[in-house]
Amino acid sequence: MIKKLFIVLALLAPQAAHTADIPTIKAKHLSLRGEPLYKDGFTHFNYTNPDAPKRGGITLHAIGTYDNFHRYALRGSCAAGYQYLYGTLMTESFDEAGVLYPFIASEVEYAVDYSFIILTIDPNAKDSEGYPITAEDAAFSFNVIFEKGVPQFRAYYSDVKVSVLADNRVRFDLSAGDKERMLSLAQSTVFPKRFWEQHDFSEPLIIPPVGTGPYRIKDYKMGQYVVLERVKDYWAADLPVNKGSYNFDTIRYDYYRDSSMAFEAFKAGEYDFREETSASNWASGYKGKIFESGAIIRSEPPDERAVSMSGLVFNIQRPIFSDIRIRRAISLFFDFEWTNANLFYNQYKRTRSFFQNTKYEAHGLPDTDELEVLEAVKDIVPPEVFTREYQPPVNSGSGYIRERAREALRLFAEAGWTLKNGKLINAAGENFRFEFLIYDSTSERYLIPFRNNLEKYGISMYIRLVDQSQYINRLRSRDFDMLDINISAFQYPSSDILILWNSRFIDSTWNTPGVSDPAVDYLTDFIAANQENDALLTAAGRAFDRVLTWNCYLIPKWHIDHYRLAYVDKFGIPPVMPKYDKGLDSWWIKDD
Repeated sequence: MIKKLFIVLALLAPQAAHTADIPTIKAKHLSLRGEPLYKDGFTHFNYTNPDAPKRGGITLHAIGTYDNFHRYALRGSCAAGYQYLYGTLMTESFDEAGVLYPFIASEVEYAVDYSFIILTIDPNAKDSEGYPITAEDAAFSFNVIFEKGVPQFRAYYSDVKVSVLADNRVRFDLSAGDKERMLSLAQSTVFPKRFWEQHDFSEPLIIPPVGTGPYRIKDYKMGQYVVLERVKDYWAADLPVNKGSYNFDTIRYDYYRDSSMAFEAFKAGEYDFREETSASNWASGYKGKIFESGAIIRSEPPDERAVSMSGLVFNIQRPIFSDIRIRRAISLFFDFEWTNANLFYNQYKRTRSFFQNTKYEAHGLPDTDELEVLEAVKDIVPPEVFTREYQPPVNSGSGYIRERAREALRLFAEAGWTLKNGKLINAAGENFRFEFLIYDSTSERYLIPFRNNLEKYGISMYIRLVDQSQYINRLRSRDFDMLDINISAFQYPSSDILILWNSRFIDSTWNTPGVSDPAVDYLTDFIAANQENDALLTAAGRAFDRVLTWNCYLIPKWHIDHYRLAYVDKFGIPPVMPKYDKGLDSWWIKDD
């Protein structure tokens, strides 16, 4: 039996106050649960070098193209490096989850019932042109995203009101106490009102914006490259959250048509740093004079992050994939073991959970606490949730999948499809066919064997390669049958899963499979409502993991437990690596 915990998580050095008869707490930082790693008065994060020199430049790469500089536009493809252009009211470290420290806001005051939060803007805060950042900018930023940004934002914050109390104080009110959403508001991005009130926030932006972050755009050629330059008199450079970070004078992104071309460019010395995503490249591609000379360093530091769910996603809004039996049958034709051995040098492990590498990953059968969470939906989730541990299909690696194929044909038959004259057909005589949409040709390496397995049993899968802009447009309009995506990892089941899976956000491209399921809605709402109750959150996270995996919304791919990094030998690197990131923003140029 789960015992509900009524614990108010203490913040460091709280100071009582009162606003509108509701007791409040003043603090320098916020924690969703537990004690923050960094205490009041800390000078820098452990994974940075506070004495790192600021000089030189780094050249990176990006795939595809871009047509604007606005990440929040409702159409178009934004330039790489956007994350460096804007700051947030508060920010996280890469050593912990669910903890915020001062950035643009220097301190906070919040209601003990989490119904409102007041943030005080640092008096030194300035935008990239040297104009003061004010509470008006913070309020404007929330309102403009709410009114003209993505629909998910409006749905998630539909009950939130923002008001300006003074030039340096902004207040967010929630209709009901919600600590996690209160923290997410404290992490809001700040846009300069004076710039954005002159531009349509919903439309792509073809000129460099005025920002609030450590970099601004220096040079660009639309669709080909973009160069960011460090704001030399950046007001926040010595804040504890930034000290030792953002050490490059310039960050340049060069665009390449696909990953193959980008890799050849790296071997030719055209950019400085690469996180390798291709197992074959890592195993055999790093050869030649530039590597033999020692000019390029390769390293495999451990990756302690939660594992993202990378997979081949079904659009279950398509009638052809609305039946769970069809999705399971198709999944049986994907031979991971053969793919891993023949294409990836056995470098990968099969992903089996949406919370892989965390305590929220479901193992074995549901325990008593999980069963209690699942009680309300026990009749509308797959029965296997209660009887079997989820594991993706396992093959011998030989390439022969006859046993799996027989199982798949049985499922197809139950769903009304039979193999006749080498074709899988339905009662109307229609062949089972679908399209797999991609924008990077390197995906074909593992999709073609998958397609070949399907074709042996009369299933037609057409791999369609389109440019990145067309891909994004089709993704946003849900005009696809299947595609290959990566769902961001969660260190814990945060309320962000509402945007990914809850039917209230079905118009969001973040709900890529198009899930609209009452059981999923119940579990995501339950998780969002129990963010401070660790016992309930653990049980609900594992239960949710079971429901997602057994519904087979995607075919899980693979992961590794370390980074594969290659870089020019010109960087200084702190001795401590952050737990949840590569730490590239804390590197520096060793020599002038």
